[in-house]
Amino acid sequence: MNDRTRRAVRFGARALAATAIVLAAACDVHKLSGPGTLARIAVSPNATLAAGTTQQMIALGYDAEGREVSISPTWSVVASGGTISSIGVFSAGLVTGSFVNTVLASVGGISGRASITVTPGALASIVLTPNPTTLAVTTTRQFVAVGKDAGGNVVPFSPTWSIVAGGGTINQSGMFTANGAVGTYGGTVQVGSNGVVAFATVQLTAGPLAKITVSPNAATTLINGQQQFTAVGSDVAGNPIVIVPTWAIVANGGGINGTGLFTAGVVTNTFAGTVQASSGGLSGTATVTVTATTPPTPFVDLGVASPNGIMAGTAVTCVTGGTINADVSVSPGNTVTGFGPCVITGVQHLGDAVASRGQIDLTTAYNTLAGLPCSPSNAIVGNLGGTTKPAGVYCTASGIGVTGTLTLDGGGDPNATFIFQAGTSLITAGNVVLINGASARNVYWQVGSSATIGTSSQWQGNILALTSITLVDNATLLGRALARNGAVSLGTNNVITLP
Repeated sequence: MNDRTRRAVRFGARALAATAIVLAAACDVHKLSGPGTLARIAVSPNATLAAGTTQQMIALGYDAEGREVSISPTWSVVASGGTISSIGVFSAGLVTGSFVNTVLASVGGISGRASITVTPGALASIVLTPNPTTLAVTTTRQFVAVGKDAGGNVVPFSPTWSIVAGGGTINQSGMFTANGAVGTYGGTVQVGSNGVVAFATVQLTAGPLAKITVSPNAATTLINGQQQFTAVGSDVAGNPIVIVPTWAIVANGGGINGTGLFTAGVVTNTFAGTVQASSGGLSGTATVTVTATTPPTPFVDLGVASPNGIMAGTAVTCVTGGTINADVSVSPGNTVTGFGPCVITGVQHLGDAVASRGQIDLTTAYNTLAGLPCSPSNAIVGNLGGTTKPAGVYCTASGIGVTGTLTLDGGGDPNATFIFQAGTSLITAGNVVLINGASARNVYWQVGSSATIGTSSQWQGNILALTSITLVDNATLLGRALARNGAVSLGTNNVITLP
């Protein structure tokens, strides 16, 4: 290397060193000057929140060279989803959805954004359907429970099902199975989760006709004698169903009319299942024994009153459609109204000597029945509907009520006698059914005031009332309506036939 070259190398080295010193100085100056002007704002997080919950949002400012700049932003919500406080606490609303770039932090003309997704909140209520619901006994019904948060958004949950007021059972899929008892079960279906519950009401109605029961079964009657039969429909659970049966004789023994009144023939025998009542493709039957035996003397001799289907003290009235298959007497009154259109097949005695004598015999029979001893064990303490009674004397100082079916069991004795002593009234909303040889001619209702035979009641026995007797629409009586002092009033389509 010659001297010229060595001088050039030394000069270059000194130049590079000088440049490095200048650059280092420039850097030191930049460091001392701090961050530059705010160039952008970054907002975080992009959050997913349950409805009604909160999230602290963060906003950071940066200059053009990425250096952090201290800021105090103004917060706002620009695309729904909730609200935000002045310090950046975001409160999710109750409407679910994705709200893109909805959170805004701004300083001057510089801003940053973040997106929020709102999901359903905590379970707040349960909607249970159907509610209320009506279904037939022993059938099933699917219930559906939908959970919702405070904003009405659907919330998935795991329900627990139960029954709290009877009416049936329910499995953990919400399938309800009704029991056999007709009625309204308020709020019985319950579904719940984590302390949130809902209830549904179930009304159970009778199911379709499943059975027809004909009564009495079996019956015994004399040659050419008559026996009134009744037919009661029921569903599979035994709940009563009103039917209008078609009557027929299927095994001889006699004939039967459209109301179920059987008239025996002249052949003595037992005719099994001969009386048939049909409705809706179903039928029920009863057996009849026709005998030549002379009937026994009645337990209470009604005397001249005996041929009467109706006796009244003041008057007899009928609206329409009624038929009295017997005599009618009134004394001391003499008024009969409504015949026709109603029909009396027998003789009318209106204020005459026969009617007067009939009232004397009726009074004697009434007093005889009222004076019969009644065992304390036969005291009537409740409604007689739904009960079965053997022969005997039954009594109450107040009224007798029969809602449903009263069954009288003759115990195989055709002379079995049933006497009911009512201190005041007799009020019915049901039927009398006779079984095991019991006969309507041996049933007596001694009533201390007035008797009302309710709508569509199929009643049996002899009613001896101190005051009045009323048969409401479609009620039938196999027996006698004998009123001492008042009137006998019929509604629409009443039938009275001697037992």
